[in-house]
Amino acid sequence: MGYEIHAEKGFVNRGNLHRIKEMMRRAERGDRMTLAFLGGSITQGSVSSQYTNCYAYLVYDWFVRRFPKTAFTYVNAGVGGTTSQFGVARVDEDVLAYKPDFVIIEFSVNDENTDFYRETYEGLVRKVYGNAFEPAVLLVHNMFYDTGVSAEEKHREIGAHYHLPSVSMKPSIYAQVEAGVIDRQDIAPDDLHPNSEGHALLAEVITDCLDQIYIQRHAAEEAFPMPEPLTENAYEKAGRLQNHNSAPVCEGFTADDALKKYVNDMFRCGWTASEKGARICFEVEGTEIAVQYRKSVKHPAPVAVAVVDGDEENAVILDANFEETWGDSLHIDTLAHHMAPGVHQVEIRLTQTHEDDAVPFYLVSLITSA
Repeated sequence: MGYEIHAEKGFVNRGNLHRIKEMMRRAERGDRMTLAFLGGSITQGSVSSQYTNCYAYLVYDWFVRRFPKTAFTYVNAGVGGTTSQFGVARVDEDVLAYKPDFVIIEFSVNDENTDFYRETYEGLVRKVYGNAFEPAVLLVHNMFYDTGVSAEEKHREIGAHYHLPSVSMKPSIYAQVEAGVIDRQDIAPDDLHPNSEGHALLAEVITDCLDQIYIQRHAAEEAFPMPEPLTENAYEKAGRLQNHNSAPVCEGFTADDALKKYVNDMFRCGWTASEKGARICFEVEGTEIAVQYRKSVKHPAPVAVAVVDGDEENAVILDANFEETWGDSLHIDTLAHHMAPGVHQVEIRLTQTHEDDAVPFYLVSLITSA
């Protein structure tokens, strides 16, 4: 379509470029490198006509063409409908295990613009930026095309604090939508997920930023040390308990032993239950606890409750019936936030089932952080 989007305006925070410059210089020498992309459905490539048309692959292709001596490995760790609360719990397995040299983090449309998600996002940024392999990090901020809503404000506070380069679609693509230059339906039919044309525009904003850095790659720049946290930083050590790394007490819950085939094959390695009264009990240590389960578009589905330390009065209802139609949701409910450190008991039990339940209750994981 040839839209003029003023891609250069998307480079909203220059930050410290030491790591990206260093990885570009290494790429010029022909060092093997891994590029990883962590985010939600936009990073996964939803609505693009094929995976090679999503922004992540197009950015990977920019590196391949810019540095022909280097063999790049492409890791797309996008999982639709997920937030940085889940991202920080899975980044070790889905990204850092590959020893990436460069990581894009994209969660601004799935996170809410609240202090809670500022803290989970900071935990994720610290875990990636503080990794022993010192990957270069670029933050990407998308938004809803009909309203401009996103968590960018809170996320950019974190980016500025860590002096990380950041790219935003708001002053570039969205500004042209607001000005009437771009019909948002042409690039994001559902006002959120870019189609192939929209992904090409996203990639243009990101690669314009990379072009600007490439020009400066030989200019010396000191590394920026890890600062003290901006928030209480309760999520940097977040992880997931599933059936392969935990031993809960099960009464009526059965472990799902099917192998996980790919990164967004998410309803795996958990536990299922179908009978009212079935229960599963964990003993965990930490200050943050969340439960991750499947909300199903197939109705009816069971309903459960989650109880921390026997506090029935504040039990959290886990309703597995999903009222949307786009597909099953990998849903997270926070059970405890900034609670007292120590060992805690978590009980999940089925309180409502139906004779004609279409699916069992699926507990995907317990997310905890010390």
